[in-house]
Amino acid sequence: MNSPAADRARYDRATAHLDAPLAIVDLDAFDANADDLVRRAGGKPVRVASKSVRCRALLERVLARPGFAGIMSYTLAESLWLARSGFEDVLLAYPSADRAGFAELANDAKLAGAVTVMVDDPAQLELIDGARDGGAEEIRVCLELDTALRLFGGRVRVGALRSPLREPAQLAELARTVSARPGFRVVGLMAYEGHVAGVGDALAGRPLRSRVIRVMQGAARRELAARRAEVVRAVRAVVPDLEFVNGGGTGSVQQTAAEDAVTEVAAGSGLYVPRLFDNYTSFSGRPAALFAQPVVRRPGVGVVTVLGGGYPASGAAGADRLPVPYLPQGLRYDPQEGAGEVQTPLLGGPADDLLIGDRVWFRHAKAGELCERFDTLHLIEGDRVTATAPTYRGEGRTFL
Repeated sequence: MNSPAADRARYDRATAHLDAPLAIVDLDAFDANADDLVRRAGGKPVRVASKSVRCRALLERVLARPGFAGIMSYTLAESLWLARSGFEDVLLAYPSADRAGFAELANDAKLAGAVTVMVDDPAQLELIDGARDGGAEEIRVCLELDTALRLFGGRVRVGALRSPLREPAQLAELARTVSARPGFRVVGLMAYEGHVAGVGDALAGRPLRSRVIRVMQGAARRELAARRAEVVRAVRAVVPDLEFVNGGGTGSVQQTAAEDAVTEVAAGSGLYVPRLFDNYTSFSGRPAALFAQPVVRRPGVGVVTVLGGGYPASGAAGADRLPVPYLPQGLRYDPQEGAGEVQTPLLGGPADDLLIGDRVWFRHAKAGELCERFDTLHLIEGDRVTATAPTYRGEGRTFL
């Protein structure tokens, strides 16, 4: 692996003919991260989370590698677009109220065979049926399990507010409801443990909090593994030919894949390795997706100003949602200004070595959200741009 200084020199050489702002993906790092996900999955297929990639060319690249199979999408419109583009196995990870999309799905055999929708409430079936517009195609359905850890009799909840379905009997009952309803078929079960897969357990400078997180995650993994196995048994008693049980995420691939009840794991952020994935004891990856902002001002000693850069990530507001100045190392935000919409001052000794027109390379806090800011990703191998690929935005697709 190259040093940060060597990577900066490579990226500067590779993009010297391009004007910043710009975004890149280092394909050597991307491929190495993909190999690591496959290794950690221990022989179970990895379903790629498209929201963490948001570039069709890179989805195609990773799905061509052994060990990867299928896409986990984030909106129905995106799912249909990907299926029309030739992706044959698209699992929509969130319920939808897109009536026009459901009408299209129910009226097209190819789309209905490629896309699986998420359901955790009989009312969602009512919405789909009401949107069919005469379409009689069978809708493939995945049920979602609430993975949250509940402590002290349920008074404390650790985990995202997602599905209302928690107990085996609840999932089995919904499986019976779907199976008894004409035009629907249960094919899968999903259980995403975001409080394990998406929360780092080695926070810099916070050893006590890191220890608490590790203890919580250990308890959560044990509780969920037992409950997930019970849920799978209950659902398979209703749907013996269940096609898949999906679980995990980038931060928990190896632990989730080790469960006998799980047939596949999901991951996406681990391909780009944004800054939120720096704080894990279970794995380390190579930053693969970066963006560069040009230096446009030198206001004084130890400070430069770059154009734009205020690209916050989704989630609870906080400093950890901001991009981080990455190369050259040693730059930091002005606490009075932070990352700005049209300009961003950066402080630190390396600022004195930067000239007008030089680049500062940043890492986004989350993975695919970077692609909502850029039309194109410049794909780098070694010290050359070997291809460019449009992001979803570059193809005129903004799904949320």
